[in-house]
Amino acid sequence: MTQTPESELIRLHAVIEGRVQGVYFRATTQREALARGLAGWVRNLWDGSVEVVAEGRRAALESFEVFLHQGPPSAQVTHVEITYGAASGEFSGFHVR
Repeated sequence: MTQTPESELIRLHAVIEGRVQGVYFRATTQREALARGLAGWVRNLWDGSVEVVAEGRRAALESFEVFLHQGPPSAQVTHVEITYGAASGEFSGFHVR
């Protein structure tokens, strides 16, 4: 059976800038990712931004991308850089690093 584009797993890599540390961004991102059936991780970067790698179905990742542009209520997202690529299948669950 061949996979259709809707069922094909892909990878999202994102760097989110703004007031995104100390506002529960990582915990909320983990909750949002798990609710969408995504696998991967989220972590704070030294420059104050947050990095996310998530794998899953395109529709779930596109919905997740909408969340990343907003973040939790106390966040102030100013810029999001997102790239898509091939999924590696290396993740089990979604974790805060």
